Amino acid sequence: MHRLRRPLRLVCCAAPTLGLGAAALAQTAPQNQNVLEEIVVTATMLERTLDRVPAAISVVTEDDIQGARQQLALDEALGRVPGLFMQNRYNFAQDLRVSIRGFGSRAQFGIRGIKVLVDGIPETLPDGQGSVDSIDLGATSQIEVIRGPSSSMYGNASGGVISLTTEGARAEPYAQLRVSGGKYGYQKAQFKTGGRTDRLDYLISYSDQELEGFREQSAYENELLTGRFDVDLGNERNFLSVVSFTDQPVSDDAGGVTRALALDNPRAAWPANVAFNAGEALEQSRVGFVYSMPVGERGSIQARNYYVWRDFGNSLPVLAGGVVDLDRRFAGGGFNYSHDGFWLDRPNRFIVGVDFDDQDDDRRRFNNDAIGALTFDQNEHVTSQGLFIQNELSVFERVLLTLGLRFDTVEFDVTDYFLADGDDSGVLDFDDTSPMAGVVVDITDALSFYSTYSSAFETPTTTELNQPFLTQGGFNPDLAPQFAENFEVGLRGTIGSKHRYEMALFTIDVDDELIPFPVFTQPGGTVVSGRNFYQNAAKSSREGFEFSWVGKPTDRLRTTVSYAYSDFKFESFVDSSGRSFDGNVIPGTAENVLFGEVAYTAPRGWFVAGDTLYTGEQFADNANTSAGAVEDYTLVNLRFGYDVELGTLTLSPFAGVHNVTDEAYTANVRLNAFGNRFFEPGPGRNGYAGITVDWKFR
Repeated sequence: MHRLRRPLRLVCCAAPTLGLGAAALAQTAPQNQNVLEEIVVTATMLERTLDRVPAAISVVTEDDIQGARQQLALDEALGRVPGLFMQNRYNFAQDLRVSIRGFGSRAQFGIRGIKVLVDGIPETLPDGQGSVDSIDLGATSQIEVIRGPSSSMYGNASGGVISLTTEGARAEPYAQLRVSGGKYGYQKAQFKTGGRTDRLDYLISYSDQELEGFREQSAYENELLTGRFDVDLGNERNFLSVVSFTDQPVSDDAGGVTRALALDNPRAAWPANVAFNAGEALEQSRVGFVYSMPVGERGSIQARNYYVWRDFGNSLPVLAGGVVDLDRRFAGGGFNYSHDGFWLDRPNRFIVGVDFDDQDDDRRRFNNDAIGALTFDQNEHVTSQGLFIQNELSVFERVLLTLGLRFDTVEFDVTDYFLADGDDSGVLDFDDTSPMAGVVVDITDALSFYSTYSSAFETPTTTELNQPFLTQGGFNPDLAPQFAENFEVGLRGTIGSKHRYEMALFTIDVDDELIPFPVFTQPGGTVVSGRNFYQNAAKSSREGFEFSWVGKPTDRLRTTVSYAYSDFKFESFVDSSGRSFDGNVIPGTAENVLFGEVAYTAPRGWFVAGDTLYTGEQFADNANTSAGAVEDYTLVNLRFGYDVELGTLTLSPFAGVHNVTDEAYTANVRLNAFGNRFFEPGPGRNGYAGITVDWKFR
């Protein structure tokens, strides 16, 4: 019997927990069931079991996303994924900085170099900028992470992929209320309800979250409304609708500080950030549709369409053009056809499709003072089209070959309406062809080997294309996209039914890496702050090793370990001032990151979990100076929970403690910041507690 087949989703008696890059555990399974589950991934376009994928992929499920978590940011659940490095949980104006194998490490705000999808619909714009402020972790059931270049599947800004899935319906209708609170003014309330009828599965979630913040000028407020509606149209046809609304009126920015100030008063904000009331506010509405149906005996088609409206305001700690007003409309869609059959009498599957995305931004800037004079007014229009094909052939019973190819075009069109300094309108066009090739060999039933070549390209965003002059409009014609080639080998295996491990060794060559640099304003002759602009580095290299292991030695105990070694350097880079950084470490990356967790579930419904994250030394500047050296740190966290069933009600009190050892550390690094203001200190020991009330309708 051929091994290539459409994988089946494993149904077990309890919700699984997936950890460390790919192990599933039935945490609340019967006493004698302590085996690891088979994992099915969908972010690779063709649905398949993990051991049939020629790439490094990690999967995390609901228990590790939601269980007794504070649910402030993605790093709570994804810290266990090797090769994925996250900072900035506590500055919501800057958003979470996420990097995969160095892609995204340069981000000054938002997510760069990584494609983010929610229910198959992109949260990443056509220009490559992504955000996670509209993601409801309390309604997320699974996260898949592709660790490495993936432009052959997803096009621009796909140095890695994070694909999130919203909770589906339960078999029985229910309502759930979750309230929690903690130190630094943390409060969160969430209400969810869902159910299933003959034709409709539905989930509706509303959450309201507030945080005063550890540092001065770091308050945060956010309301989220999320809905998922899955309609069975019969004859294997399905129509999925997803909607979300985000209201984030407060996201203050405390700014980076010097090492001396961080040590003397880690709760202090930079004075200019307070003086200019630095921060942002936003509203976003999002609706998406996915329709799927079979075609013939072995084929299927899927069509998707989505619309996003985003109003955004930002106050920067600068005078000239320091207030940003952005009105964004973002829409797109796609279509793909897949076929599961045979080629040359061998099992073969392929998928072919197209994507269309359109981004339209009206951007204005005003002086950040009482007068607020207009200094910048332009429309930025970005369109992208992509055509892709991927084929998976079972060459032999134990050898699977995957080939993929994608062609993308991205056009940037700017219309300048602020003509006092001239007309800076113009058009930039970028295109790229992204191939991939991979092979999986089943050495034994318990051990598989894979090898892959993949690529990625990344255009500058509309913000990164700003001219390096504070009031000039238009786009910077000197910026080019960056290109990456990834060569990777890996092993996946199991030891009995209780242990799963994975190893990956990779080397990535990047041309024209996009690097930020600051330009400063001097009102009245005094330097206040600086804005970041971008340039291309000539070449950089990234070599690394990733390891993960998950074990369940008993039916009550689960252990997790992951480690990533990263050697990311500039090979040749001379900046605009003539300074050479050849051989220097790429700033914002850590050479060593180690994660470990132990979780215990007691027979009577309570559980405890403790995790430790070690992050090695980083550099905050291209020159790798001692002033920009960020010391290593180790964070220890605990969480507890207890389930009490009272008929149709389940009460689940929980609590947690972050930074148990009260470690002084840098939560976020400001890259190449003016005046050595590289540091955003993280909070000391802090706790939270709450309760979930779950009511089943019968």
